[in-house]
Amino acid sequence: MKLLTKEILKNLPDTLAQRNKKDPIAYVKFFLPTGRWTWYLIGMDSDQDYCFAYCLSGLDEDFDEYGYFSLNELREIRVFGLGIERDRYFKPKRMSEILKKK
Repeated sequence: MKLLTKEILKNLPDTLAQRNKKDPIAYVKFFLPTGRWTWYLIGMDSDQDYCFAYCLSGLDEDFDEYGYFSLNELREIRVFGLGIERDRYFKPKRMSEILKKK
């Protein structure tokens, strides 16, 4: 599965566009099928690699945070032979809506 389609890329804001907003919009949800690791993509740079997201840590919810990651590095992750997937049914929504369900 492609992590990002042309349609998604067309609608994604720049990495810094929502960085200081209190309630940014997450546009894409990536996850590792073998655990809790989840990334809610909020923005991406023009090179389509450097991303700003909220990450649900695979360790513990105390480690969940906003931060940056490389999409190319995310593509390389493998656990038990499985890689990162995109939730095809995820619709853009505010982080406050996502976090209240945690």
